[in-house]
Amino acid sequence: MEERKRPGRRPGSADTRGQILAAARETFAEKGFDKATIRGIARQAGVDPALVHHYFSGKEGMFVEAMNLPITPDIVLSAVTAVPREEVGERLVRLILTIVAEEGARQPLLALIRTAMTNEQMVVTIREFMTGALLNRVAEALDVPPIRMEAAFSQMFGVVLVRYVLKLEPLASVDIEDLVKLLTPTIQGYLDRPE
Repeated sequence: MEERKRPGRRPGSADTRGQILAAARETFAEKGFDKATIRGIARQAGVDPALVHHYFSGKEGMFVEAMNLPITPDIVLSAVTAVPREEVGERLVRLILTIVAEEGARQPLLALIRTAMTNEQMVVTIREFMTGALLNRVAEALDVPPIRMEAAFSQMFGVVLVRYVLKLEPLASVDIEDLVKLLTPTIQGYLDRPE
């Protein structure tokens, strides 16, 4: 009787998780976030899809790890829904500024931004991830129109670029707490429900 081959980890492979991440990076780069599937990534890595689920918390978690991002959409969602509505702007500003203040967390983000500036497929991938996995989810949780969430994100994105890429002074060296005080009213204004 012939022994049936079991799905899952390939024999002799010491770094299956790393192989899945490599396949994920390639698949996201080729197909974008929306069209990439766990089944397709598993096929590319030569493993069973159940093994991908074993290592990663879904497609979003795999994308975060494959792109070496410092934070997951679930953490952002938890952070902004754990405080009263009138404190969401401050929580969001502080969260973003604190994360990007750490060079180890900031460098992968800046590398992704730089890659997107010269690679149209990466722009599509980042846009799909940002809108579907993060911005729309947060907008829905806060019950604000997506355009307001995108405006808040673009404000923070601009601050990060000016502070860490262009390094314009005094923004580049001002204390995070001073920036939190400066930016919170604007971000909160985007997130308040329209009258």
